[in-house]
Amino acid sequence: MDIPPVDAELALAEMQARREQVVDTNLVPRWFWPAVGGLMLLFVGAIETGVGSVIAVGTIGYALGLGAVILAVVRKARVQVRFDLLGARGLGAIVGFAVGLTALGVGLGLLLEALSAPAPAFLAVIPVALGLTLGGPRLMSYLRGLMLSRPLAGSR
Repeated sequence: MDIPPVDAELALAEMQARREQVVDTNLVPRWFWPAVGGLMLLFVGAIETGVGSVIAVGTIGYALGLGAVILAVVRKARVQVRFDLLGARGLGAIVGFAVGLTALGVGLGLLLEALSAPAPAFLAVIPVALGLTLGGPRLMSYLRGLMLSRPLAGSR
């Protein structure tokens, strides 16, 4: 069975368009990153007060807010991105992003605590929240490019 070249090109273009649609549908939206960063600031700020009722309200607010944000993202995603499409570089980028921000927050918090700075955890989480807000969309852009650069038949 011979397929005319124009039909093959159209079929490949359609497959590529569908893949872009799947990738775009499953990327974490831009609003997610500042939402999580803001929730972190509120939670750590509540903890830093040292007031039991503020800590309780902050903890409950954080848990409910984070749950709502994650639920909104999960409800939007209709399919799961396979590891084959993400690849080791994509997984490494995600892990590196998370480890980098964690190291920044913990390291800065310990340094500020050693310097007897007021509210060291809150001050340390500010650059982490900024890192999420600014770096999260860049991470998603990188992952999108990585996933779309894979051959249509797989990542081997």
